[in-house]
Formats: sequence, C-alpha cells, structure tokens
Amino acid sequence: MNGAAARQNGAAPSNGALLEVRRLKKYFPVKRGLFSRVTGHVRAVDDVSFTVGRKETLGLVGESGCGKTTAGRTILRLLEPTAGEVVFEGRPVFEVPRGELRRMRRHMQIIFQDPYGSLNPRMTVAGIVGEALGVHGIARGAERREMVKELLEKVGLNPDHLTRYPHEFSGGQRQRIGIARALALRPRFIVCDEPVSALDVSIQAQIINLLEALQDEFELSYLFIAHDLAVVEHISNRVAVMYLGEIVELAASVELYRRPLHPYTEALLSAIPVPDPTTKRKRIILPGDVPSPVDPPRGCRFHPRCPRRFEPCDGMPPPLTDVGGGHLVACYLHVNAN
Repeated sequence: MNGAAARQNGAAPSNGALLEVRRLKKYFPVKRGLFSRVTGHVRAVDDVSFTVGRKETLGLVGESGCGKTTAGRTILRLLEPTAGEVVFEGRPVFEVPRGELRRMRRHMQIIFQDPYGSLNPRMTVAGIVGEALGVHGIARGAERREMVKELLEKVGLNPDHLTRYPHEFSGGQRQRIGIARALALRPRFIVCDEPVSALDVSIQAQIINLLEALQDEFELSYLFIAHDLAVVEHISNRVAVMYLGEIVELAASVELYRRPLHPYTEALLSAIPVPDPTTKRKRIILPGDVPSPVDPPRGCRFHPRCPRRFEPCDGMPPPLTDVGGGHLVACYLHVNAN
C-alpha cells in the first residue's frame, strides 16, 4: 500500500515500528531568587508514549504550548530528556555516545517551523543544503554541487539558484530549501515541526503535496507537528492529540475525525472551518485558560475546562487505554475509573 492509499484508508502501516517513544518526559527547571534556586519545573512533556511505523505519518496536534515541539526535539536529542526512552530502528537514542549519535542523526532529521529564522542568512543555498554532505564526508567539490542541484530539483526549485541567499526567496521557497536540507543525508525519519504554519494557505497545500510525494519516493516516516487539524487530517495516517504535556487521544486519522472520544479532541475539531457557507458547525467554546504546566491540575489535566467532567475526573489521572481498533483515549467517559 503506498502512502496516499494508506492515508485514505486511515490505516497504520503493518510493517513494524521505525521509532518507539516510551514514557518520555522533559521538564525545564524554574529558577527564582538571588541564588537562582530551582523552585519548580515546567512539565513540557510528561509521560508520553507512541510509535511511528515505517513509511507512516503520525500527526501530533494540540494548542500552542502543549509540548508538541519539545517532544519532537527531545526525540532527536536536540534537547536532553528528563526521563523515558526513544528507540530508533531497535537502538536506544538516549544511550548512544556522542560520536555514534552523529552517525545516527544521518537517518533522523528535522524541518523547522520558521523558514526565515532557520536558514543562515550569510550562507548561499549551496552551502545550506550541502553543508551536511561535507560534515558527514559524503561528497565534496563538484560532486557535492551536483547532489545539491538534484535535491533542489526534487523540492521544486531551480538548480541555478545555488549561489543565491535566503533573503532572495519567498517564504514557500525558503521552506523548500529547508526540506532539501533535511533530505540531503537521505534520512528515514523526519520531524516536521509545523512546517506550513508560517505560510500562506495556497502555499501550504503545495508544501503538503510535496511532503507526500517525497515520502512515497524516499520511503520516509514523518512525525508531523501542527495545530491546524485540517492540515493534519490530509497528511496523517494516525493522529495523537496532546494537552498540557500528555497525549489524551490517539487513533487512525479517519477514525479520529469521524468519532472523536475525548472532549478536548471534540473541541479542537469543532474549530475547523467548513468550506461550505450553507453548512454550520456548532463551535465548542472551552471555559477558562490552559492551566500552568508548572502546577498542572490533579487527575485529568483537562477536567477544569471540560464540559462533561464528573466525579472521578479530579482524582487519579485516567490511563491512555485502547477502547478498540487501536483507538486510545485517556478519559473516564470511556475508561473504567476502577
């Protein structure tokens, strides 16, 4: 089954996990006072587990500040974890020494959110895209130049733009340069950190289509981080919903959009615009603000804002439980409180 067919069916690939994330935690210390004493921790990612299959796209969605980007960067060890483990192709990422980590990173890359701030303004396109080829000793000189030209063609750019600088390109073109840079080492797994959120809507569709085409051609796996659920629905095989550092629901894309179980997921989906002026969707307005990740609520972290909360919700945190067909949810409406 190719990537497009798998996305249409909403099915996860059956050929095993490329990446396994187990009980991942990332806390940031809060320091106060004259001596900068640690007085607490921001629980940006708190006990998160999921897998990404080979040639699969797992969408990771949630409000700004829920921990999506921190999770992606910790998986790649751009941030050191507080606890948990990440296993890539059977090898524990957090345990490998620094020298070996560089070799592993050839197969794990990232596309950054900001196409303006993520490219060095003093480097030409040839330098930006080809730098990793030189660092890893893959190609130099004329050979490297030809490889960069080929990469630019793959992402829809003119190979003659090698000597130009980032400020000479539009936002969509800059993001294509960032994608070419991520592809340079022929990785197997890419973290797409909100790669279209800074782009115009028309350009977003072009970049999403490009990522899908590249996934099929290079047999890539994506962790696609976004807050736009309409974009995630289009590209993802499965979708994980994060709230305040935790995953509250995870299911095949078609299943999640057709039958959301967690009240937070229902609220997020109700905010997706309907491209038909004659159709009206009832918007779910959540009361209050997102609680502080320094002092999250006890029990279910969503319960202070949940319109359907009841007695068990402020006690023990609900476990993330499979309620059938690989549909996971952490909510006492669907999970036995005992």
